[in-house]
Amino acid sequence: MASPTTKKITSAVAKRAKQIKVFLMDVDGTITDGSVTLLSQPDGSALEIKTFDAHDGQGLTLAHTAGIRTGVITGRGSAALRRRCNELSIEFVYEKQPHKIAAYEEILKKTGAKESEVAYLGDDLPDLTVMRRVGFAVAVGDAAPELKSMAHYVTSAHGGKGAAREVVEVLLKSRGIWKEMIDKARA
Repeated sequence: MASPTTKKITSAVAKRAKQIKVFLMDVDGTITDGSVTLLSQPDGSALEIKTFDAHDGQGLTLAHTAGIRTGVITGRGSAALRRRCNELSIEFVYEKQPHKIAAYEEILKKTGAKESEVAYLGDDLPDLTVMRRVGFAVAVGDAAPELKSMAHYVTSAHGGKGAAREVVEVLLKSRGIWKEMIDKARA
């Protein structure tokens, strides 16, 4: 597997990343490129199209294999997202969440995780409330400046272009199990 991670993992980042048991993400702009593509239908309705990156999928599958619980908290609802989450064994799927903090707190209760054991990947202003509380706040490379300025780590990759995969690599490398996990990768 080619590694999209080009940044050096600092000791401060590794210390935070090593503790992570739950990896949560926004959707549009993090595991998609943020585009909202609508396809007009003859009956006047529209179909929404989402594009997901295969490298992100491989990373999230490796996270699951390594015992890291994963989830998404998004403001939109999407059948395509539900299907992709099912394919990747993403455990927590919270859609239509204009304010993400209630879903975040529910996930904390369900997992029993401490905030220091949670990572969150975001790209825009609605993600700030959760990112301020987690142990490892990550902004995608093309995130809003407000997120980049407070994040513990900013990915080299942009949203929908391997950012989630990069976070998983940081988590697994910080634990010292990346090489071991490569052999467990599956298609």
